[in-house]
Amino acid sequence: MEIIVCAKQVPDLTEVDIKINPDGKSINLESIPLDINELDNYALEEALLIKEKYSGKVAVVTVGSEIADEMLRICLAKGADEAVRITYKNELDGYLTAKLIAAVIKNKYKPDLILTGVQSSDYSSAQVGGMLAELLGIPHASIVTHAELKNNITEVHRELEGGLKEIVNIALPAVLTIQSGINEPRYASMIGIRRARDKEIKIVTPEDLGLSSDELKLKTWIENMSIPPKGEGAEIITGTVDESAAKLAGILKDKGALA
Repeated sequence: MEIIVCAKQVPDLTEVDIKINPDGKSINLESIPLDINELDNYALEEALLIKEKYSGKVAVVTVGSEIADEMLRICLAKGADEAVRITYKNELDGYLTAKLIAAVIKNKYKPDLILTGVQSSDYSSAQVGGMLAELLGIPHASIVTHAELKNNITEVHRELEGGLKEIVNIALPAVLTIQSGINEPRYASMIGIRRARDKEIKIVTPEDLGLSSDELKLKTWIENMSIPPKGEGAEIITGTVDESAAKLAGILKDKGALA
């Protein structure tokens, strides 16, 4: 069983003040910690669980600069067998990311499964998985909450809108985009981290993949970014239950929510 995990290093913006660069098109990432995209971490864990159950190999692929090597070493420390970085320092969109990863897979692998998170936490476009499957000419399923392998078929449980779920059978090879909650991602052990320091990270360039600059053009781009304006603060309702209920009803009526 050969599994590819597509992972992305993203900025952790949970406890920092976001500043937009003067160009108005990007976030200033100075002094902001970087980590593996949370949903990609679930995809990695699912790949490791499948490997432990059926044996095989897990390779993690990312697109980016040498800064992403730290993330790849954590993936190796957790149990991935290989790490590949497509070195690329220019602007990326979902299509270009998928094209670069598809080229690596076509050149170097014959995977049974390709797993990635549903979307990244920075752009949240949820494009790469579907585009990757289309470029490779294989089926895919999105928002996967459970996957069970049965010979050359995987039974997939998908999360739909309105709390509904769908169960489908997909022939391998296939691309699955993994939803949070499918598993509990493991931590990298200290022994694993020490061992990962000496493991090779395979570096490839677009030229190595036979891609010319004319083939590496964005399909989408950012025109402008801005910080959302701050609204009014929340109103705290105090008093007894009856008093609070009466005040809330009055507010809702004033706002037009109640007749």
